Parts: sequence; structure tokens; C-alpha cells
Amino acid sequence: MIPEEFSRTALLLGEPGVEKLQNSRVAVFGLGGVGSYVVEGLVRCGVGRLLLVDNDKVSRSNLNRQLIATCHTLGRPKVEAARERILSINPKAQVETHQIFYLPGEANGLINGCDYVVDAIDTVTAKLALIEEAHALSIPILSCMGTGNKLDPTRLQIADLAETSVCPLCRVMRRELRRRGIRHVKVLYSTEEPVTRRMADTEAPNSKGKPTGRHTPGSVSFVPSVAGLIIAGEVVKELSGIRSGKQSVTN
Repeated sequence: MIPEEFSRTALLLGEPGVEKLQNSRVAVFGLGGVGSYVVEGLVRCGVGRLLLVDNDKVSRSNLNRQLIATCHTLGRPKVEAARERILSINPKAQVETHQIFYLPGEANGLINGCDYVVDAIDTVTAKLALIEEAHALSIPILSCMGTGNKLDPTRLQIADLAETSVCPLCRVMRRELRRRGIRHVKVLYSTEEPVTRRMADTEAPNSKGKPTGRHTPGSVSFVPSVAGLIIAGEVVKELSGIRSGKQSVTN
């Protein structure tokens, strides 16, 4: 018997599909503008077990785009804020949290037993390591490319990394994964050219408030959120059996 809260979802995915979601374990790495909406989409569709990984705490600069960022969650670990929100939606959900940076060589089998992995990490090194680990364990993974400096959510799409264009992060990831023997990874990316206006006003300060020469990517509420929900939709469709995920981790 499908719980009432998922009855509308069952009309689209079928009761067997919703049951598959309830028994699935999905890992989400990175709970920022993209990852927080991935989690939202997954839990509201009935994914029953979630593994959340993020070392950051909610900051005031997150308020413009991150679902879990409110004035009431400022200063709290993102994994805790996300877990609280998940359980407020589905108290029966099983939520495992790790407030850590995901670093190469320190995985310790974190994703063992997962049915799907979502990479919403910011750093290239960590993204590469997570994709390598998922590939080695034959776990489907969907990796989010850059959503910063973008203003058009209609330009977001799911594709094989080998078939992407425009996105600078995709270009770097293609090169580095090719060196590791991995040529095909499912990604979400944007075909929009990066918006560079006013970048001189967004130079990232160091701990003493002085310019570092690096620029903080601009962001808005309506691009990373859409990216996160698109990713959640893709994961849900694959896990429920609506769509095959054959290309996710093949090399």
C-alpha cells in the first residue's frame, strides 16, 4: 500500500516504481545551491534512504540560492539542516550524514551499497575522485557541472560528458577523466556562455578581507535550483525503472 503522500507520484511512476524508490539508497555529495534541491526532489518522490556529505555550515551568502539556507539555519552544518528538512517531509526516511570534505584516497567505502550517487561538489579534484570511485564500484553517478555565472535555466541539460560543449568545467573533466580511462559519464551542464559582467566587483577576499586575485562565481536562485531538480528527476526516473541508466558509469 503506497502512503497517501506519494499517491500522486504513483499515478506517474506506478506503485512498483514508488516502492523501488522507497527501497533505494542515494548519496548526495554537496548540499549547496544544486545539491539541496536534489535532496528535496528525491525525498518528495519517496526515496527512502539518503546519504548526505558536506563539510560546510550555512552562511549568509547562501541565502540567495540554497534551499536549506534560512535565517534560522545560519551557522548550522548543512548536513544537519538537510536532515531536519528531510525528516519534516518524510519522518520514515533513513538519513545518514557525514560532515566531511570528500578527498581522494579517503573514501573508506562511503558509497558502498548505494544505488545512485549525485556529485554536486565544487572542486575538480573531489569530483574526479568520486566519479572514479563510483566507476570502480559500478554505481551509477550523475555529476553536476558549473552553474555559476549563468542566468538561463532553460539552457541546462543532461548529457554524456563526451558530447558536451561550451562549459569550461566539462572541458577540464573530459581531459582529466580520459587520463583515468573514463570517457563516458552522465552530467548536467549548461550550454549558456558564462556571464562575466561585473566580475571585477566579485573578487574573492582572503581571511583578512584582502583581494586574492580569484573571483567568486555569481549565482541566482533560479539556475542551481532548476539544475538540482533536473538531476533529481533523472535519478528518480532511472531508479523507478522509467528510464535506463546504462550510460552512467560506462567507460
